[in-house]
Amino acid sequence: MADTARARRLAKRIAQIVASGLEYEVKDPRLAMVTITDARLTPDLRDATVYYTVFGDEADYSSTAAALASATGVLRSRVGAQTGVRFTPTLTFVADTVPDDARRLEDLLDRAKEADAEVARLASGAEHAGEADPYRQQPDDEEENGTETPGSDSVTSADADVRRRPHNG
Repeated sequence: MADTARARRLAKRIAQIVASGLEYEVKDPRLAMVTITDARLTPDLRDATVYYTVFGDEADYSSTAAALASATGVLRSRVGAQTGVRFTPTLTFVADTVPDDARRLEDLLDRAKEADAEVARLASGAEHAGEADPYRQQPDDEEENGTETPGSDSVTSADADVRRRPHNG
């Protein structure tokens, strides 16, 4: 087993070799708008997965996949000659979905912003269903005069007289 740092370095080098091979050595017009985005290598350095993007539509993706499949042998030979490893890894090409996923997420975020703006617009003219302050409060004039509302927990002077009298039972 190779260490992961070596696998990362070799994967980066493989991505560079494949990109330059597509640009200078492989003369297929279907590969004109291909960008190599990343390469991953298994820990045993036997299999490399090369990720690519294509500027175009679904038809361009399918024709590019076919062109990469036909150029795999040439690119693998080039990787073997330029890396100097004992076993040249097999190359597997996978379309990179990160740009499409990012575009889809941007669309979802735009729709969420529009929905939030609609909710804010509807809420701007809305009123409370009940009172503005639903909690009961004592009126301010009773607090200033010292009077209490009936049924409160304070003791009045009549209650105090009843409590002071002895009970004859």
